[in-house]
Amino acid sequence: MVDDIEEELGNIADAAGDIADATSSDIWDESGMSEKSSQTIDFLMDVTLLVTVEVGRARMTIQDLLQLSQGSVLELEKLAGEPLDIFINGKQVARGEAVIVNEKFGVRITDILSPEDRMGGLR
Repeated sequence: MVDDIEEELGNIADAAGDIADATSSDIWDESGMSEKSSQTIDFLMDVTLLVTVEVGRARMTIQDLLQLSQGSVLELEKLAGEPLDIFINGKQVARGEAVIVNEKFGVRITDILSPEDRMGGLR
């Protein structure tokens, strides 16, 4: 388990090194001209990430699942008023609370997990 985490951290460090190399090397623009990349993360701004908000979880048998119908109530493990978990690409990064804005549901971020807490989720 610890070896897996160390290997994953090594992969992350390698990827960070590749990004650093890419930002310091010449980049060719559409006209074929070479220009030095700035030392910013602007080139990452268009990367799409999957953001998931988890209201709660439930464990049930297939038999119980097949008996659900319109109007059924599914009891979740979380209590009403507990913070919602916010995940980015499957990793929990924050907690929040449900809000309604212009008749649409949203999430107000109330707590961002520390790097130590996020790494704890890898175990």
